[in-house]
Amino acid sequence: MNVLNEIVIGESVVGLKDNLVKTNILPKTSGELDRDLSIQGNVVVEGAIYARNLLVDSGPVEFNGAVYAHNEVHIKNDSQETVFFKKAVATNDSIVALLISGRCIFGSDINGKSIKLKHCFVAGSIFAHEIQLENTVVLGGCFAAKKLTLQNVITGTFNAPEVMAGGINYLLYPTAFSVEPMAPLPGTEFYNITLADLGSLYKGAPVMPNTGKIKLDINADVQRTVLVDDSDTKILLNSYSVASRILVGDLIDIDKLENHFLIISASLGSQILKTYSLQKEDGSSVDLTIPNIADFFFKILNGSVVIEEINGTISFEELKQKYR
Repeated sequence: MNVLNEIVIGESVVGLKDNLVKTNILPKTSGELDRDLSIQGNVVVEGAIYARNLLVDSGPVEFNGAVYAHNEVHIKNDSQETVFFKKAVATNDSIVALLISGRCIFGSDINGKSIKLKHCFVAGSIFAHEIQLENTVVLGGCFAAKKLTLQNVITGTFNAPEVMAGGINYLLYPTAFSVEPMAPLPGTEFYNITLADLGSLYKGAPVMPNTGKIKLDINADVQRTVLVDDSDTKILLNSYSVASRILVGDLIDIDKLENHFLIISASLGSQILKTYSLQKEDGSSVDLTIPNIADFFFKILNGSVVIEEINGTISFEELKQKYR
């Protein structure tokens, strides 16, 4: 890998391959605002990036600074290895990463007009006019100003005027929202995993009693909610939640689930100065790194890590012990 301490921009496209870039890639003159950046594999960029278009042919690639593209961030669908953006990624137009076999990891929030992701992991949230996700994990929220499409997705929550869904999807937080009623394809399933013992599953340990996933009935588990802002403007939303059916949650010590460690360690990954871990009963530990956490959630998506449905049966003795 060749070390570059300075980028000299003389062409309309800057190409990088087998390079460690120790500096920022930023325009110094108005003429350099229209330069594209092409990444062809085995590249590490330590500084921030500005380009008209950022094009990634293949990994492994690691961006340690923030990235902004005036037009598009595009990762080729046949890209191999991992493309890792450690900090925020933003564009004036689109972010496209419809990967077939490779993987893209976004370690922070991403923002653009149109965002289309497949086989991607987002440790933060997504903000866009239109969002299209397939086989993707978003630990924060998906916030679309116009339309959101989900197909086999894990997300913290979502909020969009129009939501279309297919496949099997999971919510990490209790509630999600849409303006219009959700439009699911036949066979679409939603599960809430707020009360799943993700910490034990991550460590490969037995899960706690009364934990698991809860099936969300899109037609029954919905309420019309009116939100009012400071100017008395009213917004009518459909609220999808299983909160009315999780009495069993009162019997669980949420902190012992250790779910928050997974989410926080991933979302703050680029800001944490040391690697934390979850301790097993035998004294060993499992590191909480973003790649490890991404692998874990993708195993939930592909079914190799199974979350059982929560047992809704609660004995009177359990309730008496809890509330006496």
